[in-house]
Amino acid sequence: MLNYILQRVGLAIAVAFTVSLAAFLLLNIATDPAYAIAGEEADPEVIEQIRIRYGLDRPLWVRYLDWLTGVLRGDFGVSYYWNKPVSTLVAERVGTTLTLAFSALFVTIAIAIPLGAAAALNRNTWIDRLALWLAVSAQAVPNFWLGLILIILFAVMIPIFPVSGDHTWLHFVLPAFVLGASSVPPVMRLMRTGLIEVMGSDYIRTARAKGYRGQTLLLRHALRNALLPVVSVLAVQLGQKVGGSVITESIFAINGLGRLALQSILGADIPTVQILIFLFALVFVAMNLLADILNAALDPRIRIR
Repeated sequence: MLNYILQRVGLAIAVAFTVSLAAFLLLNIATDPAYAIAGEEADPEVIEQIRIRYGLDRPLWVRYLDWLTGVLRGDFGVSYYWNKPVSTLVAERVGTTLTLAFSALFVTIAIAIPLGAAAALNRNTWIDRLALWLAVSAQAVPNFWLGLILIILFAVMIPIFPVSGDHTWLHFVLPAFVLGASSVPPVMRLMRTGLIEVMGSDYIRTARAKGYRGQTLLLRHALRNALLPVVSVLAVQLGQKVGGSVITESIFAINGLGRLALQSILGADIPTVQILIFLFALVFVAMNLLADILNAALDPRIRIR
């Protein structure tokens, strides 16, 4: 298992490096950073002065090495749009995004686990079909549409929750539901499949022979083993929540990293966009690495060497 983990860690580092290189090249080749800073109506002399001031006249590989060295030191550069250190912008908003991500993960667990268990225990019945229909519907509904509908229903017509902002826990209820609902289908289907498989195993039949029934059989014997593969998937879903919150944060005007990414893109703030892409990719890679480690720990075919 130790060799397996080291291989996965090496692969994760390679993926993170590749993403950083690809993001840097695409952002610096697709547009002229000096032109983006100066504006559309700037004189060529001004653009050239900006290019020299920010070191944009140097070779691309030299600029990438300087950027990567700075990132490893914790220096993310200075934002062109806000004229502040990018590290300060990230530090101010990372807590909000993490709060939203964990809240959305809680929503996913609260909906998907009971729904998948109900579908598995009532296989091929109307409950099973209803659960599958709800899962497919949740996967088909776009986040922006669901967010707007919830705002109209529960913030305008029935003013229960705030329309926008992130000042209290009430501000996170609607966006957490929107962000968490998109992950319900895969988790629910995995829970359903795993529980069906567990309920047909030999040790469950033995437990039934010993007199275990109903909730006791489900909670003490079946559910624990059925949840093992779900845990690793939830780790991946958490990574997706952190990096996939751009639309949700923008709809509900939440000042997190997702909204910062959108504002930076609109403002041609290349240093901020670069580091946000890298951080989102790093979180996603880390969560995938955690899922791989959990799978390895739960897989009896992998032994510690």
